[in-house]
Amino acid sequence: MNRLVSFTQMKAGTREDYLFLDQSEREFARQLPDRVLAVLRDLDHAVEGYPVTRLGHSLQTATRARRDGADDELVLAALIHDIGDLLAPYNHAAVAAAVIQPYVREEVSWIVEQHGLFQTYYYVHHLGGDRHMRDRLRGHRWYDACAGFCEQYDQSSFDPKYPSLPLAEFEPLVREIFMRKPHDPRYTAAA
Repeated sequence: MNRLVSFTQMKAGTREDYLFLDQSEREFARQLPDRVLAVLRDLDHAVEGYPVTRLGHSLQTATRARRDGADDELVLAALIHDIGDLLAPYNHAAVAAAVIQPYVREEVSWIVEQHGLFQTYYYVHHLGGDRHMRDRLRGHRWYDACAGFCEQYDQSSFDPKYPSLPLAEFEPLVREIFMRKPHDPRYTAAA
């Protein structure tokens, strides 16, 4: 890219500068599916100690969701729910939710955002924690959906013998959803 904006402080930018940047950012956004797929592939080399890699876990979670008849948005959520592990191991769920939020319904991004808390039910008591921390959200309209996501798909997806679908099977879904026009007005640039 040879062209640059005319400013060194945003407040000095012109309409032409921001129209140019808007176009540049839209072109960059069109590459999002490729970046998401690359990060998913990188999960193959994340956190050791589990009987499957983090990518294997993600594929298994998404495969279980697909075979259970979950809709495309929930299948995508199952695939990318741990995508934040690489950069934010202590708040990975919030990172994954932020990535998916502009492209899926609110329920799905909430499930992804809360799955980390809900997953503690299965292990934190072994570390001296309160396994019922998720109950502070009991009564939330999507509490049961998140608990079901964790029970049916996430916590059960560490089986090296489970016949998971390969990433290539989910690639069209990743491309379709991440190429959608973002639905949140905060992500819609002026024309």
